[in-house]
Amino acid sequence: MHPHTYPLMTDILEVNALSKTFGKLKAVNDLSFTLGKGEILGMMGPNGAGKTTVFNLLTGTFLPDSGQVSFMGEDITKLSPSKRCKKGIGRTYQIPQPFNKLTVYENLLVGAVHGGGLSERKARPQIDDILNIVGLYSKKNQLAAGLPLLNRKALELGRAMATNPHLILLDEVAGGLTESETENILQIVKAINDRGVSIIWIEHILMTMSRGVDRLLVITQGSYLTSGLPSEVMNSKKVLESYLGEEDE
Repeated sequence: MHPHTYPLMTDILEVNALSKTFGKLKAVNDLSFTLGKGEILGMMGPNGAGKTTVFNLLTGTFLPDSGQVSFMGEDITKLSPSKRCKKGIGRTYQIPQPFNKLTVYENLLVGAVHGGGLSERKARPQIDDILNIVGLYSKKNQLAAGLPLLNRKALELGRAMATNPHLILLDEVAGGLTESETENILQIVKAINDRGVSIIWIEHILMTMSRGVDRLLVITQGSYLTSGLPSEVMNSKKVLESYLGEEDE
């Protein structure tokens, strides 16, 4: 996959003039961007830039005040979260949300059966495959509750994979991890992407994310600021100013 060829890819996601207001706050303001099929797009911006709201608009948790979201050529702007999941949009959460009383395997089974619509029998080989990708095969019979943070994060990625998505939204999946654990997560994200899954990734630790993505999209105050190759974006004066300018608020 060559990052510099991304304009040639067919787009799997098109976001057009999306806006969402909460009271007086314009959380997302006339935002437009696209995601190429098979692309890993990092989304960055200062705190309060609207990144999580964008995710909630993509998954259907919130509906926009205006604008449109197209996924695989279909307008999904008004679809419910469960319908979007069935169309192939998965997500992780900043704080992993496994079913603590279930084993690692059972957690993935719930995703495959309820999110992916598979029978338990059909789901089995797929779950074994996911367990290998996220490095939890040896822990598949352990309860989710007892897992260390890295394994919980890996399980969160596995749960997103279990719904058989075309697109996964990653929310702070490296947060709270050590450097070597972060390396581990990067490898998992790459392996998921190698399966043909497109990814949008929000991460607080910019260096981690910028190493793992094909392209970076920067938003500030809910609006598009710039996008491009990670090296270009990380060195952009505009981007630096947007981060420094909002630190003291």
